[in-house]
Amino acid sequence: MRTMFWSFRGLFCSGLLLLIASAATAQARLPEDALPSLAPLVKAASPAVVNIRVSQTVEARSPYSDEMFRRFFGLPDTPGGSREVASAGSGVIVDAENGYILTNHHVVDGADKIEVYLFNEDSLEAEVVGSDAATDIAVLKVEPGDLVEIPIGDSNDVEVGDFVIAIGNPFGLGNTVTSGIISAVGRTGISPVSLGRGQAIEDFIQTDASINPGNSGGALVNMKGELVGINSAIISRTGGNIGIGFAVPSAIARSIMSQILDFGEVRRGLLGVSIQTIDEQSAKALGAEVDRGALVSDIQPGSAAEEAGLQVDDIIVRVDNKRIHDSRALANAIGLKGSGERVKIELLRDGETRTVTATLGESTETEIAGADIHPGLSGSGFSAESATSGGGIEVSDVEPGSPAAQRGLRPGDMVIAVNRIRVRNLEEMREIAERNDILFLLVRRADRQLMLQIR
Repeated sequence: MRTMFWSFRGLFCSGLLLLIASAATAQARLPEDALPSLAPLVKAASPAVVNIRVSQTVEARSPYSDEMFRRFFGLPDTPGGSREVASAGSGVIVDAENGYILTNHHVVDGADKIEVYLFNEDSLEAEVVGSDAATDIAVLKVEPGDLVEIPIGDSNDVEVGDFVIAIGNPFGLGNTVTSGIISAVGRTGISPVSLGRGQAIEDFIQTDASINPGNSGGALVNMKGELVGINSAIISRTGGNIGIGFAVPSAIARSIMSQILDFGEVRRGLLGVSIQTIDEQSAKALGAEVDRGALVSDIQPGSAAEEAGLQVDDIIVRVDNKRIHDSRALANAIGLKGSGERVKIELLRDGETRTVTATLGESTETEIAGADIHPGLSGSGFSAESATSGGGIEVSDVEPGSPAAQRGLRPGDMVIAVNRIRVRNLEEMREIAERNDILFLLVRRADRQLMLQIR
């Protein structure tokens, strides 16, 4: 009897387990159309994202190629060598009919040859139509054909918490998709030195979607399948992703592309003021009831600022309803506008809030080679004019390993004096350099000053 009981019990338990397993199986088998997946979005957006391979010839540098090194050890002059290097990045097709592709300036800067690999692995040669280092945006062109474009969305509608996907070519692996959310918008203050492109104009979208080397120039896509950003940079101690990535908003990329296609260049807006950051402490010293802003310290004659009625000692607090916390924020706000655009400026004057409208002029910013000023500045570039500045001469570019880099000069530095003489423009700096073999540059870097010796 006991044997029959345990046999029955075993059959009952087996049957119960079978029923539980069947129920669990039934719960796991959801209808296919009910499964949450980003696959349809990825299938639609991925064909518009391309892999970019760049080759360029660079000077092969060694200690023996440095003039100061050879002089110190009495070595003979040696001819410089060169070698070809290759790098990879990403791009986004935004106009299939005309073959236009958006990517980062730093992806194609200095390229001798650019090859674009489509989603179907076809390759095309590309040429640079135009590029803007300040916003890190470049426009490429390929022969139209079997191309798929992605619609450009309005990055002004992006909100923190929105889901996004990032598509690109990390580490040269090929088309890769990651997902995340928008972590922040309007990010500024990202070190231009770490980004490697001089004094940048910043208004980044921050995301935790994985962005790695090679993703630069790729697409940041919203859940509607629209392009809302061009992946540009990361913050990382290791060089890999730690969840802090940045993308240039599509509104900026679209504006830069339009200017390049319409004028063949970027015509950045110019307000024509020199400014200083105002914090709570300095505002208290001035008797101004404001916590942060940008103080107007000088106005260029005939500039947009003068015509709009701006005055020295005005404290600018908003531009087109965007809060201005410091001089950097004002430089970004104006630098992202095109010449001829009208901007509404809110300011504090004599304790009263006023609003003026300015029609921006055109910045004639150009880069002057440091070698044209002094041999010790070889490998550097100086900006002839900035949209807004606190005075001085901006170092726009420094080639790694160059004489200028070896002497401590960095992109974003502001030269404010040479041999203890205040300089306001390149001509004044050039006049001093012509009379002296050795230059002592007083440089403003971030919130400190330092002296660099140039021989």
